[in-house]
Amino acid sequence: MPRDLSDPTYGPHAVQLLVDEILAALPGEPRVLRDHPEVSVDDNYTALGYPSDAITRDARYTRYTSQNRMLRSHTTAMVPPALRLLGAQDGWDDVMLACVGMVYRRDAVDRVHSGTPHQLDLWRISHHQADLDDLIDTVITTALPGHRYRTTPATHPYTTSGRQVDVLVDGEWLEVAECGRAARHVLRRAWLPDHVHGLALGIGLDRLLMLRKGIPDIRLLSSDDPRVTTQMLDLTPYRPVSKHPPITRDISVAINTDADSETIGDLIRTALGDLVEQVTVLDETPFSALPRAAVDRLGAHPDHKNALLRLTLRHPTKTLTDQEANTARDTAYNAVHQGDQPLLPTS
Repeated sequence: MPRDLSDPTYGPHAVQLLVDEILAALPGEPRVLRDHPEVSVDDNYTALGYPSDAITRDARYTRYTSQNRMLRSHTTAMVPPALRLLGAQDGWDDVMLACVGMVYRRDAVDRVHSGTPHQLDLWRISHHQADLDDLIDTVITTALPGHRYRTTPATHPYTTSGRQVDVLVDGEWLEVAECGRAARHVLRRAWLPDHVHGLALGIGLDRLLMLRKGIPDIRLLSSDDPRVTTQMLDLTPYRPVSKHPPITRDISVAINTDADSETIGDLIRTALGDLVEQVTVLDETPFSALPRAAVDRLGAHPDHKNALLRLTLRHPTKTLTDQEANTARDTAYNAVHQGDQPLLPTS
C-alpha cells in the first residue's frame, strides 16, 4: 500500500506543511481526524446521500474489501461518524472538523491524477449560519497565495448550493476543491437538531501542493529519488532534476464491452506503476464490426470489443530504453487483454 503523505507517522512531507498552513488560518482550533482507510459502505456512500444505484458504487470505481466494507473513496467518509459523536455531545457551539488522509480510487492515468490521492475535508458545524465564501477564500489564498480562483455550480449528494473551486493555471482552469452547505439529511442522520448548520469543503491536497511548488507530475510527490525527496520537505518552488523524453507504444486488445478508460487505466497503472504517464483510448470497435482475421488474432468473444490503446511511458527520474518500453508494453497488454490469444512474453 502506498505511503500516506499526509500522515506524520510515516515521515515528514510537504503535504503536511500545506495542511498545517490551512488549519492555522481557520478560526478556532479544528478537530483533526485521521482514521483507518477501510470504512463501511454506509459511511462512504449511504450516510452522505448517495443513491443505491449511484454509478460510483460500481466495483469498477470502488475498491471493496467485503460486501459492506471498502477503502474510502474520499475523506468525507470520516464525516458521518464524526457527526454522530458530535450529536451525542453537549456544550459545543461552533466546531471545525478537519478530516485528512489518503483515499483510494480507480482513476484515469495522467500527470494530475492518481489512484491514491490525498484529501482534506473541512466541515464547519455551527449553531449559526457561517459564510461559505469566507471559508473558500481563506483556504485558497492561504494554500495558493497570488493565484486566481473561481467557483462554479456543482451537485453533490451531501451538500446544497454546491460549488466547484477552480484555480487558473497557464490559462486553463484546474479543479482543486468542491464545497457547499451541508445537506440537511446528512445532519439529521447524525441526530443533529434542525437549528444546526454546516459548511462542507473537500480539497485535493496533491493538486494544491503541485500548484504551490510548481511540480509538473503527481508521481513526483512520492518519488524515492533523493534529488526529489529532499525537495518534498518544504513549500519552496520545485527545481526540476532532469527532463526525460516520453516513449509511446500502441497495443490492440480485446476487453469487455463495459470497460472504460478509468478501469483500463487502473489495470495498467497497477501493472506498470511509475512507468506509465498516460493511457489514451485511440479507437474502439464492437465485436460485430470486427473482421474475422481480427477476431482470430485477438481471440475475441461476442461480449468483447477491440480497443486500440496508446501508452505514454516516462520514468520520472531516468530515460527509458527501447527494451524497457517494449517490456512495459507487453506487461500492459497482459494486464488488460481478455481474449483467448496467448499472452505476450515480457522480456
